[in-house]
Amino acid sequence: MRSFFKIFFATLLAFIVILILGVILLAGVIGSAISPEVVTLSPNSVLVLETSQQYNEQKVSNPVNAILRQEPKSVPGLNDMIRLIKHAETDDDIKGIYLKAEGNANGFATNEEVRNALLRFKQSGKFVFAYGEVMDQKSYYMASLADRVYVHPKGGVEFSGFFTQLTFLKGTLEKLEIQPQIFYDGRFKSATEPLRETEMTLANRIQTNAYLGDLYGNFLKNIGTARKIDTASLHRYANEGLIQEAADALKYKLVDGLKYNDQVMDEIKSRLGLKGSDDVNFVSVSKYMDAVDLTENKGADNKVAIIYAEGSIVGGDSEKDVTISSGHFIKLIREARQDKDVKAIVFRVNSPGGSALASESIWRELVLAKKSKPVVVSMGDYAASGGYYISCMADSIFAQPNTLTGSIGVFAVLPNLQGFFKNKLGVTFDGVKTAQYADLGNTSRPLTDIEKKFIQNSVDSIYSTFKSRVVEGRKLSGAVVDSIAQGRVWSGIQAKQLGLVDRIGGINEAIACAAKLAKVSNYRLREYPESDASISRMMKSFGASARVEAAVKNELGEQYDLYRQIKEMKEMSGEIQAKLPYAVDIR
Repeated sequence: MRSFFKIFFATLLAFIVILILGVILLAGVIGSAISPEVVTLSPNSVLVLETSQQYNEQKVSNPVNAILRQEPKSVPGLNDMIRLIKHAETDDDIKGIYLKAEGNANGFATNEEVRNALLRFKQSGKFVFAYGEVMDQKSYYMASLADRVYVHPKGGVEFSGFFTQLTFLKGTLEKLEIQPQIFYDGRFKSATEPLRETEMTLANRIQTNAYLGDLYGNFLKNIGTARKIDTASLHRYANEGLIQEAADALKYKLVDGLKYNDQVMDEIKSRLGLKGSDDVNFVSVSKYMDAVDLTENKGADNKVAIIYAEGSIVGGDSEKDVTISSGHFIKLIREARQDKDVKAIVFRVNSPGGSALASESIWRELVLAKKSKPVVVSMGDYAASGGYYISCMADSIFAQPNTLTGSIGVFAVLPNLQGFFKNKLGVTFDGVKTAQYADLGNTSRPLTDIEKKFIQNSVDSIYSTFKSRVVEGRKLSGAVVDSIAQGRVWSGIQAKQLGLVDRIGGINEAIACAAKLAKVSNYRLREYPESDASISRMMKSFGASARVEAAVKNELGEQYDLYRQIKEMKEMSGEIQAKLPYAVDIR
């Protein structure tokens, strides 16, 4: 027995020692991974941008690549990207930019921001080359500004016009005997159409044609300016299907040549004065971000805060990425407004909306901030419905021409699952209650007429409040707001004409405006939420929910958006929403 305990405790001690050493080793590896790497640039470097890279509003770290010392360890946020391109303009080591134009994961307004930064880079006299094997329309839009645009001889350029398509679930729900009890305000509030219709309503078709036409017009105008082709000709190329092969793109001057990758590399070498055996010093944006310091005016006491609000608006106090939780963002806004060194706030909104109650709570905190310092809103791809709710109080609002905004309207969905459970699954429910409406909202039975009236009254009340916030914030009459509300989605161009936004411009213009309103010239930026490279933040990416979500997305591919929409509709059941629940997928 003594021998047994001796072996047992020796084994236990060895296990504890190994466990401690493992934890120390893991902490060391992760600590090394998240510590900044010293990167030096070589002369004659070329910055590489990939149009297929998705840019969130803030930097996204890749913990696996960081630990394995692989690229990219992190992807810059959109504002980081703009500043990196600006820094490269005056960086003697960067001689030009190579744009790999194959696929594009970003929204139209995000592309507009990056494209405008590249146009400013060109004005510095440095070159921009673009190359792709097969360019879709959004990647070609980015490539079109380059000094030289090349495509693979056997590849091509997609140039066929825009379209958007909705998926309607009404028939599916009827087959499953699920009744989506729907309440909404605004004749253009098409958010619930996929659940109650089998095709687009006339109102939705009108609004979609309007904003899609604006986005397409901006697309053609900017390509025409860059390529020196009139927009009527470009429209004809798409309308008549003239661009089918790479040779067609060359014939109609959409590209400058048909080349293989090695031929493009040789031309870049020639541009840099390199010999055939020399290698080009290509630098990824991730590496470049590690190599340069983007901080401006480090010693300045005055600060302009940038608060990045990206994703759906929800209640609670979650710090989950790409979600705007009211509790968390109230704390961020309050911290910025109570900081005496923060002289102005730029609220960057990239959101299709969400919870109406959460939107109201965030609106309230921004109103309090506006009483003590200027608040300027910069809109991204979307600032619609709840996204507009939390924007409308600003001193000044900036949007891109292809931002989608407005959608001033609300809705609620409460599914009745009684038929589904009883007739499809054989499940029935019964119970007792102490008051007539104690089980209001229970999905196992249909709503009564009086209960439907209760919910519609709540929707009407919140819609009225939403419109009053716009009247107050935008200094418009109630009649005007009522006419441009109705749940209608507007492009940035239309929104400016209607007074829903003040200026066309990006985040840099919004920052400059905020500083001007605050009457400060020497300032530094303070970003919220703070970039967190901690071990806990990194380890979130290894969590079970993150792995499952990634696996589902990989398996479903293009159908992932449909899955996400159904999932979001389930999560918002019963709560009044100011949101675009379906993704506006324009191709």
